[in-house]
Amino acid sequence: MAALTFPANSRITGKGRDYRAEAGATRVKRFRIYRYDPDSGENPRYDTYDIDLDKTGPMVLDALIKIKNEVDPTLTFRRSCREGICGSCAMNIGGKNHLACTTSIEDCGSGETRITPLPHMEVVKDLVPDFTHFYAQYASIRPWLQTVTPNPGKERLQSPEQREKLDGLYECILCACCSTSCPSYWWNSDKFLGPAILLQAYRWLADSRDEMTGERLDELEDPFRLYRCHTIMNCANACPKGLNPAKAIAEIKIMQVERHG
Repeated sequence: MAALTFPANSRITGKGRDYRAEAGATRVKRFRIYRYDPDSGENPRYDTYDIDLDKTGPMVLDALIKIKNEVDPTLTFRRSCREGICGSCAMNIGGKNHLACTTSIEDCGSGETRITPLPHMEVVKDLVPDFTHFYAQYASIRPWLQTVTPNPGKERLQSPEQREKLDGLYECILCACCSTSCPSYWWNSDKFLGPAILLQAYRWLADSRDEMTGERLDELEDPFRLYRCHTIMNCANACPKGLNPAKAIAEIKIMQVERHG
């Protein structure tokens, strides 16, 4: 069995900082948050923050914003829409990948809640992962409508039945919660596209208006790009939009078999 070790500068060492709630707070929630600043030269650490729930909003993102604005301005995280649409605030909350803006503090339980960046990805700073490789994989599937027939001069129409096939696919917000919950992606992300990108790939394979099905399937027919999926369903469990990437991957495999049948 291979002996695996973490790089020395990725190990959590030393004691983090504690930030206590204001005097008189009666409903206090403790968050244990991963902190890492590559410019400091220090190893990562966990800082703890006690937040008065009577003075913050109901979501985990509300607590993070309160910490950033009122307690510790050095805390770094991504956020934008606050409505579960942009995917910016994806992170690991209490051991599961979530969007901070749609995760209720109440659902985190009464004890301490640990917050870390999405697993597997390189960390830019604190709760901010590096999406460079993820976006490069997304670009590799050419996620746009491709046609060879002349432009009809109007919209390329679909029947209601054809359009219905895109339900459960187009809603993906590329938050990477699914891909970073997938062990196959952890170990083979250099070659395996992962659940999010393969769901996006199927979105175009399922689109009746796209005319490059054969070419798309050719690019996916590879021992790693597609077939590292072992259908353990972590992706479907982690998706904050309730999508099923594993089903989309299975549909691609069926298309591969049928065209060679």
